[in-house]
Amino acid sequence: MSVFPIPSRVAACTLLAALTLPAVAATPVPANTTPVNTFIGTQDEGNTFPGASAPFGMIQVGPTGEHYAGWRYSDSHIRGFGHSYLSGAGCWEQGGQLQVLPVTGKIGPGGDFDTAKPGSFDYKKYAAEYSHDGEVGQAGYYKVQLTSYGGITAEATALTRAAAERYTFAANATSGNVLLNLGQANERHSVIGSEVTVVDDRSVEGQITTKSFCGGAQYTTWFRITFDQPFTTHGIWDDRGGWAGAKGPSQQGEARPHGVWLTFDLKSGKAVTAVSAISHVDIEGARANLKAEGMANGRPMGFDAMRTQAQSVWQRELNSVRIQGGSNDDRTVFYTALYHALLQPLTGNDADGRYRGYDNAVHTAKDWTYYEFFSLWDTYRAQNQLLALLRPERARDIGNSVLKIREQGGWLPRWGYANFETNIMTGDPVTPFLVDLWRYGALKGREAEAYTALRENAFGVPPHNIRAQGRAGNLNYLSQGFVQYDRSFPSKGMDVDPHHGASSTLEYAVGDGALATMAKALRHTEDAQLLSQRALNWRKVWDPKAQDKETGLSGFPRPRLIGGEWFTDVDGSYDPRSERGFHEGTGWQYQWLVRQDIPGLAEAMGGPAKALQRLDLFFDYDALVADPQAVRKSWVVGPYSYYSQFRYNPNNEPDLHAPWVYTLMGQPWKTTTVLRAAETLFGNGPSGVTGNDDLGTMSAWYLFSALGLYPDAPGSGRFLLHAPRFSRAEIDLPQGRLLRIEAPDAKPGERRFVKSVSWGNQPVSRVWLDWEQLQAGGILGYRLTPQADTAGWGTRGRDLPQAPAGLKN
Repeated sequence: MSVFPIPSRVAACTLLAALTLPAVAATPVPANTTPVNTFIGTQDEGNTFPGASAPFGMIQVGPTGEHYAGWRYSDSHIRGFGHSYLSGAGCWEQGGQLQVLPVTGKIGPGGDFDTAKPGSFDYKKYAAEYSHDGEVGQAGYYKVQLTSYGGITAEATALTRAAAERYTFAANATSGNVLLNLGQANERHSVIGSEVTVVDDRSVEGQITTKSFCGGAQYTTWFRITFDQPFTTHGIWDDRGGWAGAKGPSQQGEARPHGVWLTFDLKSGKAVTAVSAISHVDIEGARANLKAEGMANGRPMGFDAMRTQAQSVWQRELNSVRIQGGSNDDRTVFYTALYHALLQPLTGNDADGRYRGYDNAVHTAKDWTYYEFFSLWDTYRAQNQLLALLRPERARDIGNSVLKIREQGGWLPRWGYANFETNIMTGDPVTPFLVDLWRYGALKGREAEAYTALRENAFGVPPHNIRAQGRAGNLNYLSQGFVQYDRSFPSKGMDVDPHHGASSTLEYAVGDGALATMAKALRHTEDAQLLSQRALNWRKVWDPKAQDKETGLSGFPRPRLIGGEWFTDVDGSYDPRSERGFHEGTGWQYQWLVRQDIPGLAEAMGGPAKALQRLDLFFDYDALVADPQAVRKSWVVGPYSYYSQFRYNPNNEPDLHAPWVYTLMGQPWKTTTVLRAAETLFGNGPSGVTGNDDLGTMSAWYLFSALGLYPDAPGSGRFLLHAPRFSRAEIDLPQGRLLRIEAPDAKPGERRFVKSVSWGNQPVSRVWLDWEQLQAGGILGYRLTPQADTAGWGTRGRDLPQAPAGLKN
């Protein structure tokens, strides 16, 4: 999820402080639009951005402040409007290239922007103050009032490969400037080099080379920006100062000032519109994208025309899911979550089909879309399944893109940023990610290729000269059944599996269970048997004697050293509340990551009754029953507070599925209690996302929680059932099919439990539906009741999954 550690106490204080911010009401929009508030998640490390983007868009335009991820609602100044952002990631270096800011004042020797002083062009110094009053954050549109420089209204909108900004200067302004800053991205996104050329009196183009996610490899963004009117004067600045009239090409090196100023005559109009496009291929790609989507009849598209088109696209996307019931805030939170879940992965190929592959060569996607930016450690748990259900055509292209990465880069990705593997996070997320896509039919025609790639990954390690690390702990895992805990293990990036040996073992075993299912279906019988046994390797890091002193409970996952001995701390003890050996979590949180073998997990805990008691303690269940708001004290508070914890962490991915362990152990009403409590952490305000949104993962989790469905173990094809939040939801499926979820007894602000379930008017006693049922469409009906029926629906053993996914041969 997030990889930017801060002290947990600071994180907690930040969370509690930001929760006091007032909810930001979405600006009124026409009656036929769905409510989206793009400020949700812009505080408390949600790390979303409020700017404009198309669904899965290549370009995003939004404000940049002093926060490491680009923007935080409480930032006091806007340094510029960048042209590339990720939504909700935890690393720094999340875009922000080509910072554009409208300003007024004299540019020249001794002027407001003194061309004799390079420091005059530092965006930390010239950043504008702004007001949240009147600020608008809608799907496809952003507006803010800059209070500096006499007052300037800034607006942004975006299509898939082109965007538009409109800057309206004050009525008394006779001239206005637009600064294009190439040398600075966001607070932590280092610019390695840049080049710019003033093409003519309306256009500027160039390239910016930056580091990728969390200090990774370098990559280049090409851009072209064209204005709706000519600029009267211009100049280029660098580390020596400003050069009036210079056209370039001008080049600059690492971390050096670089940019262009453009001055416009405002006598005939106070608004200046800029239309821009970017490319990760070359300057021709940026030009092609601008021509294809940003121009009309040889001129830049009008801002209002692009905004209308952009918001119409979003309206079609959001209207594909229709809900009834709940409050206005409930509906805004729901549709904003859907908006965030549909932002990524990002379109990677230009309008002409070309994209830059992981071999750094240029390839062409013909009749399909190449996607990039894959946060697989996060998205394999919820967002991947949501896209497969809602957007199967995109899921097919996403699956193909991942296979192209392996074909062109030599190995399957883990956290792919632009055209590089970052090696951020650990485990083996690509296996459950692709196996689920296979299970959902998104790899049809490519099953053999996908299995070959996944088998290579599961049974081997990438060569040293390949950037990807793959299963770096495989040597020990394949020989001894566990990934050793070894903090000195060399890494090709910031993370590597042996640094977090216990959690990596658990993640590998989840992947093996999923791949066993695929192997069996494709008649790889021997592989299926071996992988089924490896799916039980979670037991190799389960220490039945590991004890939690505070609770007296015994039996927890525990790191093992390369020789097989259990890890102990320097004082000879082991604390399952420690993060040692676990990536962004503790043994308490990771103990539930045995999705492929829940019956075996319950047995290891002393039987289902004791496992359920442990779940109650983990969630502080009695406190939730008394007051759902208790989660703000009982659970982990703060997105980076995964240290020394024994409670549920709703801010991070390792235990996201844990509420449904109740369902899998025959107590589905407790799943509902936990979900309704967890949903209180999602609100219609800047702090309305719990933890980093992680490229739509937390939003997808919320959507499944609210709809009454959640994907079970990867590769199983099962979707677990629970009480929905809304009285009705309709989901458009391909070829005119419709999935309708009805729960007429659902009431806003009230906890209701499942009394019975029907599918196609036939009673359903088991706790899941299969993928084939859902994607075919139909009516899923819930009868809800205020009181939990502890001996009713979903409580009998025959109604639960009878065998671990992928472990039957």
